[in-house]
Amino acid sequence: MIEAEHNCYSIRWKQFASGLYQGYAISVKTAISIPDALFRAADRAAKRQKVSRSRFYARAVEAYLKTQQAKGVKEALDAVYATEDSSLDPGLAAAAYHLLSKE
Repeated sequence: MIEAEHNCYSIRWKQFASGLYQGYAISVKTAISIPDALFRAADRAAKRQKVSRSRFYARAVEAYLKTQQAKGVKEALDAVYATEDSSLDPGLAAAAYHLLSKE
């Protein structure tokens, strides 16, 4: 049975990689354990949004991953700029002040 499932996934992957599934995402079934209250709240939210539970959880995971990716970018930039002088050049500051004071 496991070998048959493995072959099925191998065939699907080969089809996906060759473009036969172009435009369609292959879904993977999974089981997770979450507290009952969280499950009920997510279920109600999915119904309000008129999306399936699967779609709701997929969107939530996608949003979380984007947040983590952005956090990683911010941390990398913070590390770069931690060693750089971020003060404004005095000549540029004077020019900006002069231009803005005319308005």
